[in-house]
Amino acid sequence: MLGDDEDVFDSVTWESPNAPSYDNTPQDGPSGPGFRQSTDTDGPNDPKWEGYLITSVSDPVKELAETKDAYVSYLVSAQTNLRIFSTQNVSSRRRFQDFVFLRENLVRDFPACVVPALPDKHRLEYITGDRFSPEFMERRRLDLHRFLQRLARHPTLQRSTLVRAFFESTEWHVHMHQHMAHPPGLEPSPGIIDNISDTLLNAFARVRKPDDRFLSMRESVDQFEEGLVLSERLWSRVRNRTSDGNPESGEDLTADYHDLAVAVQGLGFLESGITDPLNHFSNTLLEFSALLRHTTQTTTDPFLVHLHSLLTYSHANRAVLKLRDQKQLDFEELSDYLSGVTSERDRLAAIISGHAGSSGLGLGSYLKDRVDALRGADDDRSRVEKMRKLDIKIKELQDAVTTAHETSDAFSDETLREQAIFQYAKEAEMKEMLGNLADGQIEFYKSAMEEFERIIPMVQRIRVHP
Repeated sequence: MLGDDEDVFDSVTWESPNAPSYDNTPQDGPSGPGFRQSTDTDGPNDPKWEGYLITSVSDPVKELAETKDAYVSYLVSAQTNLRIFSTQNVSSRRRFQDFVFLRENLVRDFPACVVPALPDKHRLEYITGDRFSPEFMERRRLDLHRFLQRLARHPTLQRSTLVRAFFESTEWHVHMHQHMAHPPGLEPSPGIIDNISDTLLNAFARVRKPDDRFLSMRESVDQFEEGLVLSERLWSRVRNRTSDGNPESGEDLTADYHDLAVAVQGLGFLESGITDPLNHFSNTLLEFSALLRHTTQTTTDPFLVHLHSLLTYSHANRAVLKLRDQKQLDFEELSDYLSGVTSERDRLAAIISGHAGSSGLGLGSYLKDRVDALRGADDDRSRVEKMRKLDIKIKELQDAVTTAHETSDAFSDETLREQAIFQYAKEAEMKEMLGNLADGQIEFYKSAMEEFERIIPMVQRIRVHP
């Protein structure tokens, strides 16, 4: 794949699962745990894993407290049976900027891989100065934990030298400088002028011969993201109506149940004969209000955060599909350019041989000939010199077209593997996300049922005499 480091992969013997498991639970076996199954049914574009990598981010600590250079460091640890790691259990402390460096360089070194995005740094906490609050650090820790999990589930990224150094290196800053000075990629990065020209040229360009496989992939991504956006919108509405933290909105059920409990308690003071049952009922309503708030904080909010994170992960997948289209577009445009230069060379050859009519002169060629005539460059000597230059350009373009075609085909094959990897990761995350949501809802309704089952007999014993 583009950007692979040869010394990382020389000794790797690939083995691929038929149905990879992403619970990251080590299996017992003579060769160690991990993704190890038969490769008899694997296709050429199926993802292949060598082993497992179980990652975690924990213990956020504020470093250099009470100084202007204060930052938060996180303990990153991993358990693995991958051969590139020196031990099976590795750990180190990293700050957020280290995660940023890791992602940016993985994107550069592995352009065909779906590298997950990091949580957005430009948040309100960085403006208000609350980025060292325990709540913010815990949310950031969960986001970084999910980022490393996605890297660990990727069969190529999990074995990169940069990921290994991120977990193992005791001189991470030295390794960062060495990586910047000697990147594994052989191709130089394009300059800003090249990027601007490519953007302007391809702003309205479209692939003329789209591949049905990638069209269906793009349609699948569109449907998936549409479902995520709709789910996020609906659950945000549910969250706001359940516990939005604004009692004046009139849509906060937790506040409504709290107000109802206060009203029932006041009613108990007026009805001296049933004060005790009404007070118990009021306490039950208060407990139910607290359960609603607890479920929102521990179930609904994490679900919404995971939904948004999965949406950004899908955007990274869409970017790879767009880059594949760009590779095919580069090949098509180079082919057209080669065809135009070849036609011009043939036209000049026909004019020199006295068969100008057989060259199929168009309006553009006619005007070009008239301009050359006015400049005095319409003699055979200048045409021969021009043909010589065109022959050199044709040779260069033929090599460029061949390289572009090979790159486009290789990128297409890699994209097929990436889609399979993303599909596995997406299914694992959806299972985890919906499982946590279901567990939280079950716990909520079970606790609510217990509370109301305790109060029902007391309420039933109430007798009001006229």
